[in-house]
Amino acid sequence: MADEITTTQAAAPSERSSERPSGPRGPRPGGPGGPGGPGGPGGRKFFRRKKVCKFCTEKIDAISYRDVRLLQGFVAERGKIVPRRLTGVCTTHQRKLSAAIKQARNIALLPFAARY
Repeated sequence: MADEITTTQAAAPSERSSERPSGPRGPRPGGPGGPGGPGGPGGRKFFRRKKVCKFCTEKIDAISYRDVRLLQGFVAERGKIVPRRLTGVCTTHQRKLSAAIKQARNIALLPFAARY
């Protein structure tokens, strides 16, 4: 009986060292939280295409507040102006765009907020 206790105790530490922490909080080597982060050596390679300004490519100089169809593409469902980082519009055109959207809102061509 004494022999059984010593063998089970001796086997327990080696079993623990081979176990990997499992569950939502346990670190996994080579995973998204591993060395280098999501785009690092252990993660997948992800290539994001550079966003180009729609107005620069189509050579649109003036953004009119009356062109509601164009402006609606840059207004979210809830009525917010979509930011530059999402649309890919350059800084100068984003400023003109937001001014045109605000002007169109004031004369009731575009809504200020979404309807429920």
